[in-house]
Amino acid sequence: MLPFFPASRFSLKESERMGAGDEEAMGKREKREEFNVIGTAPKMGEEEVRMVEEILGYRFGNKDLVEEALTHGSFYLPYKPAKSYERLEFMGDAVLTCIVAREVFSSYPDLSPGPLTRLRAANVDTEKLARVAVEHGLHRYLRHKAPQLEAQIFRRLAAPLINPETLGKHPMSELYELCQKLKMDVTFLKGVWPENPKIDVLVDGKLVGSGNGQKKEIAQNRAAKAALDRLKETLGDLDSTTLDHPD
Repeated sequence: MLPFFPASRFSLKESERMGAGDEEAMGKREKREEFNVIGTAPKMGEEEVRMVEEILGYRFGNKDLVEEALTHGSFYLPYKPAKSYERLEFMGDAVLTCIVAREVFSSYPDLSPGPLTRLRAANVDTEKLARVAVEHGLHRYLRHKAPQLEAQIFRRLAAPLINPETLGKHPMSELYELCQKLKMDVTFLKGVWPENPKIDVLVDGKLVGSGNGQKKEIAQNRAAKAALDRLKETLGDLDSTTLDHPD
């Protein structure tokens, strides 16, 4: 059994062993840390909170939740650390996945578990959420000091697929909706990552689109988009009334 030593005894021994150079270094470090932390980060303004509530169509009883949900950890540099979105993200991921699972289950009664799983994943991935955020203007209220964060979410992931005509749509959802309406089977064939980062889309056994990407989700979305473009050429305008009554 290890003997108990009060913390004060350790502090005394440490100070006895510490040389003049060590004390000087520690003093400089403490001053540097004190200098770097300059106080408390500014709160989210009442008008900003009100605008977010307006976008969401919901009034929060606890307004601090709005600020916490929209604040990235980088925002607090060089301020004292405080709450950021991570804990709410943990709960939000679970709730969102449950809601989307219920929605696709009821919306596509003829789909098997495999396509249902892919459709659910496609509607809760980063690209889909980035589309929703941009479409509704929520991205304007994100609080962060990490420029690469915005680049990763909006440029690297969303830019290859988003344009004014497709903003708010998701190629996976649109492809499944069209093929279900036309009673066509959809199959995604995945390559072996990272040697062959490619996904092919087969509709009724025929190759209609392919996509590449470092992430499977991105390759899958690009493949779905390519398949949609090919089907548009073959079948005509996806929004035409003839597709609403394929029989």
